[in-house]
Amino acid sequence: MSNRTLIGQIEFDIVSLSDTEAEGEMQIGPGILSPLGTVHAGALIWFADVVATSLVLGGEQVEESMDSFPVAESLTAQMLTNRQQGTLTARAVWLRRGPRVATVRTTVTDEDGTVLLDLTSSHANTARDA
Repeated sequence: MSNRTLIGQIEFDIVSLSDTEAEGEMQIGPGILSPLGTVHAGALIWFADVVATSLVLGGEQVEESMDSFPVAESLTAQMLTNRQQGTLTARAVWLRRGPRVATVRTTVTDEDGTVLLDLTSSHANTARDA
C-alpha cells in the first residue's frame, strides 16, 4: 500500500442549548465527505458526540484547566442513511441524568427531517468531588 495523506475538516455550530436539549448545525462540505462522496460516518459521530457533550456540560466552556469533563464512556451509533449535500442538524436530549453517569440520545437529521444517525452516549462525570 502506498503512503497517503488524508485531510479532512469538520466545522459546525451549536445553535441552541437549554437545560433539556442541545442543537447543532453542520453544512456538508468537501472536508467531511468519504471517498464515495457522502458524509463520512466518523464526521457524523463526531458531530453528534460534541452536541451531546455540550448538553452534558450545560454551556460550560471547555478549557485545559477544567476540573472535570464528561468523558463519553460508550457510544452506540446506528447510521440509517447518508447525504452528499445540504445542512444537517444534531439534536441531543437527556435519557438519564445521574450524578455519576449521564446518558444522552442524539439524532442527526437532514433538512427534510430524515434521520441519518441515531447515537446514544453515556458520559462519566469525572469531577474530583463526584
